[in-house]
Amino acid sequence: MKAAIFTENDGPLSVEDVKPLDPGPRDVVVKVTASGLCHSDLSVINGTLPMPPPAVLGHEGAGIVEWVGAEVSRVKEGDRVIGSFIPACGTCWFCLHDQSNLCENTYTVMMNPRCERSDGTHLPTMTGLGTFAEQMTCDEMSVVKVETDLPDEQLALIGCGVTTGVGAALNTARVEPGSTVVVIGCGGVGQAVIQGARIAGAARIIAVDPVAFKRDTALKLGATDAVDPEAGDVVAQVQALTGGRGADYAFEVIGVPDLITQAFNCVRNGGAAIAVGVPRFDALVNLPTYPLVLGEKRLLGTVYGSANVRRDFPRLVGLVETGRLDIGDMVSSTIPLDDINKGFDAMKAGEVIRSVIV
Repeated sequence: MKAAIFTENDGPLSVEDVKPLDPGPRDVVVKVTASGLCHSDLSVINGTLPMPPPAVLGHEGAGIVEWVGAEVSRVKEGDRVIGSFIPACGTCWFCLHDQSNLCENTYTVMMNPRCERSDGTHLPTMTGLGTFAEQMTCDEMSVVKVETDLPDEQLALIGCGVTTGVGAALNTARVEPGSTVVVIGCGGVGQAVIQGARIAGAARIIAVDPVAFKRDTALKLGATDAVDPEAGDVVAQVQALTGGRGADYAFEVIGVPDLITQAFNCVRNGGAAIAVGVPRFDALVNLPTYPLVLGEKRLLGTVYGSANVRRDFPRLVGLVETGRLDIGDMVSSTIPLDDINKGFDAMKAGEVIRSVIV
């Protein structure tokens, strides 16, 4: 099978023929039908997220089960599944307390070798999935069965960007009807945050991004206002739109410490800033302590939209099927696996919301 291999930091991925290793009794083998290019994959390539090469990248994908191990009970051959980049075992302390996004098996599945190069080198897969391949082998706890006729390229995005963004609004922040929301960074996850805030009933949604077409897409998907950070101080622009108070919620969806501080400064006293983007592992955030304490502002972290994927994946599918959630307009282009590096070039140039390998 073909797979896109991460071989060095800041270098192109190498599309090669690789040999799958034999799966185990709890494993499933999935034909990958679509895989989104997520900024977290780029973060591995550029070293923001530490992962040693070589490895098969990709963590946002969907496919069809082709084989199941003898101990697999959740899926069967022919099932349509979405990959969950954080496993949901269902039995650890966090899963039993409705926090499967913090599953204790997260790091257990991450570095298992799943295939080998022609020289015999064993390759682990990103987050235990490795969706940048024609086929992936993973533990059954890393896939969720869904029953839907949604196109593959839309279904794949539920595996990361949509769940992370919509979940950050609905699960982590619990945006209230009539509230004011700021979203800093309007790529794929940011657009999903905007839609989550719209679904929650936010009255005003302010999209912040320096790229005009991303601001335009945000307005199409539910934002009521668009702010260009190059046109002036973002905090001042947000305050001007909110009667001088600031927003009820502000989401930072890029992973830049200074922008997390900016999100904190955008919210009113009693409001909440939510850090969605993943910064470098050694990054620190500076916050003003006066509004943190005497203004009762909150800073919340979120991973995977605080989602319980076995509950939330089907919910998100239902929202798409009924027209409440628009994933189609988040797919900027579909590309073959051989063009994956062109897809990342488009991401770095700010030309796409999401490119999807099909």
